[in-house]
Amino acid sequence: MSFGISGIDHIQIAAPKALEAETIAFYRDVLGLAEIEKPADLKGRGGAWFLAGDVQLHIGIDPESSPPSKRHVCFLVPNLDKARAAAQAHGLTLEKDGPAEGLIRIFIRDPAGNRVEIGQRTR
Repeated sequence: MSFGISGIDHIQIAAPKALEAETIAFYRDVLGLAEIEKPADLKGRGGAWFLAGDVQLHIGIDPESSPPSKRHVCFLVPNLDKARAAAQAHGLTLEKDGPAEGLIRIFIRDPAGNRVEIGQRTR
């Protein structure tokens, strides 16, 4: 029996309390995502919510850091060269990876160490 999943409402990533402000600034100011207001009953937990197209990205706050991993969010862009130049202008380290089934891409890390994929569809 199928769950009947029809889409993704939101994705949540984590940042340690000590890097909360820097991580939120990264998604708002560096990546340029639109911050949306959290419901009043969730504001006391910290973090922030952003909108990326039709999907929300939630930043939850953990007491401690998590080890770096390969898990990631992939943001689509219409022009990967422009996104790569923006990443370099912000002094971000690019982690290269090969194309993946119609997607050319780069990887960067947010201040909390979360891996962020920036990709452009080639088909």
